[in-house]
Amino acid sequence: MNERKILKAVDLRLISELMKNGRKTDRQLAKAVGVSQPTISRTRSRLENAGIIREYTIIPDFGKLGFELVAFTFANLKSGLSKDEVESARKEAKQRAAERGLQSVMIVRGTGLRYQLVVGSFHEDYSSYVEFKRQIKQFPYIDERSIDSFIVSPSEEQYRNLTFSTLATYILHMKRREGAKP
Repeated sequence: MNERKILKAVDLRLISELMKNGRKTDRQLAKAVGVSQPTISRTRSRLENAGIIREYTIIPDFGKLGFELVAFTFANLKSGLSKDEVESARKEAKQRAAERGLQSVMIVRGTGLRYQLVVGSFHEDYSSYVEFKRQIKQFPYIDERSIDSFIVSPSEEQYRNLTFSTLATYILHMKRREGAKP
């Protein structure tokens, strides 16, 4: 069953508030959600234990942290890989990232734009991006002929910067469209 459909309205309101500001106290959250503080504490704990809330974090100004580039690199796995080889690739990617401290913050399989993988990464400068791309090409399961990137500067004015506040609001609107009271 779809995880989102089994969440209660209070769950979604709490998640939405935490996405907007994870530093709020349970008392502040209770006021914003419209329930008691003990209800918030129990709900938060249940959502954490269920893995629905996976972590609390901030979104810094990446340019001010010294990152000149954010890259979304698209690639394909070599053709004809078995399920076991794909699993080996996943394990090796995790191991390499742990050992080398790769700049990637996201490596996911998907489909679209003729690619199977997307890697999100942060770079101090163009040469660090080039080195990162070289490492990707050396990965034994990647088809090195099918690697492309979309690069942005986190210091430039964007149409919409990375934030979860907008998504938090959208989650509540989805619930309203489904007919439930948020």
